[in-house]
Amino acid sequence: MLLCAVLSLALMFAEDRFSWMVDVRASMATLVSPVQWVVSLPTEGISWGALVFADQQELADENRALREQLLNLSSRVQRMASLASENTRLRELLNAGQRSDIPYITSQLLTLDADPFSHRMVVDRGEQDGVRIGLPVLDAYGLVGQVISTSAYNSRVLMISDASHAVPVEINRNGLRFIAQGSGKIDQVDVLHVPDTADIRVGDLLVTSGLALRFPRGLPVARVTEVYHDPGKPFARVSAEPIAQLERSRNFLIQMPPPVDTDNLYVDDSLDELPRDNLAAPRPEGDDAAQGSAEDAADAQAPTDAAGENN
Repeated sequence: MLLCAVLSLALMFAEDRFSWMVDVRASMATLVSPVQWVVSLPTEGISWGALVFADQQELADENRALREQLLNLSSRVQRMASLASENTRLRELLNAGQRSDIPYITSQLLTLDADPFSHRMVVDRGEQDGVRIGLPVLDAYGLVGQVISTSAYNSRVLMISDASHAVPVEINRNGLRFIAQGSGKIDQVDVLHVPDTADIRVGDLLVTSGLALRFPRGLPVARVTEVYHDPGKPFARVSAEPIAQLERSRNFLIQMPPPVDTDNLYVDDSLDELPRDNLAAPRPEGDDAAQGSAEDAADAQAPTDAAGENN
């Protein structure tokens, strides 16, 4: 032990005094490195095993969760198939047209707007993919926003939480229609002009109403989180949380233009398709107008004179 201590002090003194000891130190480190690697093998093996088992357990948990989700979704699909069949029969009874599926394309997130007060993003689909301004964008949960500008290979999307964005919505429970506008907060939208006596509750699901003919009807938008009735005010203050995962989603669906449901329009016939008898004749101008008025007056007076002679 004493010999080792004396040798260590001698080596330290020599390294401090002689420059050639640097090369000796490097050579010794090279010779000792295999020994260090062998000595560290047990520790590294334990760490690697713990990591492998941890990843395997995590994958097993994720696999179990995905299986449960698949089972739940399969059950929902079965119920949806039954509801779709029932809806088809009811629409046949009402003599309503069938609703066609809306085509869509997938897209991925490229960048987010650096401005904290502007909720916008860029996705990897553009004009060459058929994207145009105004198309709705969704994730796996609900409505994300709409396309506001396009280029050849990407598009800019305005999120529903942006203060400049508004979308017509309706309460899924009772059909009451309102406007949902972004609040500037990523996790909140405001429901505007809600009468104080309106039947709206915390937990109500807001879906697109389809009235603007831009968003198809029934897309999940937000869920009501707060309904505040201010005494003496005609409108309640209503806040909702977006259904879409605006902060976390990276994959999106861009829906193509939905077909116009003419069955729900008040007038679904153009003037060209109406009988000609139902159209008013164009009013003449100038002398033709005066002559036409005189002829109309004479025609109106003729039955009167005939009636007088009969009397």
